[in-house]
Amino acid sequence: MSTELHAGIDFEKVVVSPYPLKMRSGIASRERTGTLVESVCRAPSGRSREVRIAFAARLALPLLLVSAVLAATGFSWWLAFGGSAALVGTVWRRQARAAQEAAFAVPRDDVSRVLWSAPERAAFARAVEASRRVRRTWPALGDMIDPVLADRSLTRALGELAEVLGRRQELRRVREELAGVRDADIPVDSPARIAADRQRERADDAWREAGGAANRILGGIDAAARAGESFIRERQVAATARHAERTLSRVAGVPAAVESGPDLAGRTEAVIDAYRDLARA
Repeated sequence: MSTELHAGIDFEKVVVSPYPLKMRSGIASRERTGTLVESVCRAPSGRSREVRIAFAARLALPLLLVSAVLAATGFSWWLAFGGSAALVGTVWRRQARAAQEAAFAVPRDDVSRVLWSAPERAAFARAVEASRRVRRTWPALGDMIDPVLADRSLTRALGELAEVLGRRQELRRVREELAGVRDADIPVDSPARIAADRQRERADDAWREAGGAANRILGGIDAAARAGESFIRERQVAATARHAERTLSRVAGVPAAVESGPDLAGRTEAVIDAYRDLARA
């Protein structure tokens, strides 16, 4: 299986797959960051059918002229006209698709995940945003982390989160169905009611378990982001303090004191621990 993770968010769902995403309508651009490939929906172009027809006509006229010239010089006329028609058709389809609202196709394989419910979509979107924060800290962390291993751990965490959220989405539907029959007009000691109550308890337990797993993954990604950002801010503050000390010693004529600020080398353990927790999430 591919080590890449492809993720796309449109107006109705979130699609997460180890394979490149396909479009049902509209156009999306791909943004690769390590092993994570995000498909970002483009806004509709707003070109009406009349505008597209006019553009295709303006494109077809010079192509027809070129095809006629080529045919007159002995070039195969059907090949020239066929190529022109194919180019016009390709441009027309591209513009027609760009005018539509972008939406991803639903994958048919068993390893992809599609999140439809709003809470699960919002949770995954928060995780993707937190992962961007994590990746932005890597250049400043230098040798403290291995970017390749960190990238794989982060991408794997997002894939596992999508799987957990997919289960939680299914459990949400099951709980709603069971809640709908809770007040059914049947005897309390009915085997059907007893069975429904038993399944409701199982669904609630699985719901809480999936929620805990999702929170652990989200917490691990967020902890890695906060640890890296805190370390970078602390280092910036330390650099500002050192610069101020040198400036004051030069202006005021006071010798620079021995630095007694926090030893940042001793603070790297928090960052390392955060990435270890992320890898175990």
